[in-house]
Amino acid sequence: MKIETNKSLLELNTFGVPCTASSFVSISNLEQLRSALQYSNAQQKNLLILGGGSNVLLPSQFDGLVLSNDLKGIRKFHEDREHVWVECMGGENWDDLVRFSVSNKWGGLENLSLIPGSVGAAPMQNIGAYGIELCDSFDYLLAMEIKTGALRVFDKQDCEFGYRESVFKRALKGQYVIVSIVVRLAKKPKLVLSYGAIKAKLAEKKLQPSVAAVREVVVEIRRAKLPDPASIGNCGSFFKNVLVSTKVLERIKKDYPEVPSYPQDDPTKVKIPTGWLVEKCGWKGKRVGNTGAYEKQALVLVNHGGATGEEVLELSEKIIASVKQKFDIAIEREVNVIL
Repeated sequence: MKIETNKSLLELNTFGVPCTASSFVSISNLEQLRSALQYSNAQQKNLLILGGGSNVLLPSQFDGLVLSNDLKGIRKFHEDREHVWVECMGGENWDDLVRFSVSNKWGGLENLSLIPGSVGAAPMQNIGAYGIELCDSFDYLLAMEIKTGALRVFDKQDCEFGYRESVFKRALKGQYVIVSIVVRLAKKPKLVLSYGAIKAKLAEKKLQPSVAAVREVVVEIRRAKLPDPASIGNCGSFFKNVLVSTKVLERIKKDYPEVPSYPQDDPTKVKIPTGWLVEKCGWKGKRVGNTGAYEKQALVLVNHGGATGEEVLELSEKIIASVKQKFDIAIEREVNVIL
């Protein structure tokens, strides 16, 4: 285990903001992970677990230890007549797990194609897209307690999944490192085609519905509306979509009858796309210094080059305030802000 000092994280976060970590270590096995945690505890250092760097906004300087999760491996280890169970280590790229499942014609993850980030970060966020969330296929995960180095299994109930939420963002925030996850995938997939433009895109391309076809069109849709971090720094959706009461929706409809909304299991609640709210506040495509809201999707904040994490945070605060003022709705960040 090699501890680096004054490590630049510029190339390790998709926002492309400059950040220098006073200490940095990359781990590739459980022994190294346990040793790194022991070192951090002994030195009483601030600790940041860094996966793909795709859902995090970093400060210009991080005074502590940044631990990069490089645990690798994907394997099928169990099956029955209807399902297969696949274990994936936390340092794997999320889309590689999706590609693995689709290549084997197993269903459950195809709608989550091309979501950036690492597998270890996925359950923390309960990632979701196009009518599917990770929790729909999730079985359990293995995590190491930061304080003791002890391993613990968390099942779905233990994880307390919610909309872009889990126990790891609330009661157990900063207490565990996710080592691996296990997903249960269907041999005879039940495709979810009703959300977004999936069904229309399949028809346009004259594709018969299958896990491979769904992955193909989801990738195409995402690439068309979301910027590539290799070209312009971003973390994908910066804000969560918002749940409001039906009364709030009716209030907004008086001025904006075209407002999009999606019904929820709770009949008193609806989801309104936060990107729509941000766009109506005039932010879509607007540039503020080196930052801005993406021209094709207002939900995405971007780094036009040279922006710091502090500048991006300031922009997000202005957007939150403007949505509150115009619609009396409080929107929340989806990105993990370290500042």
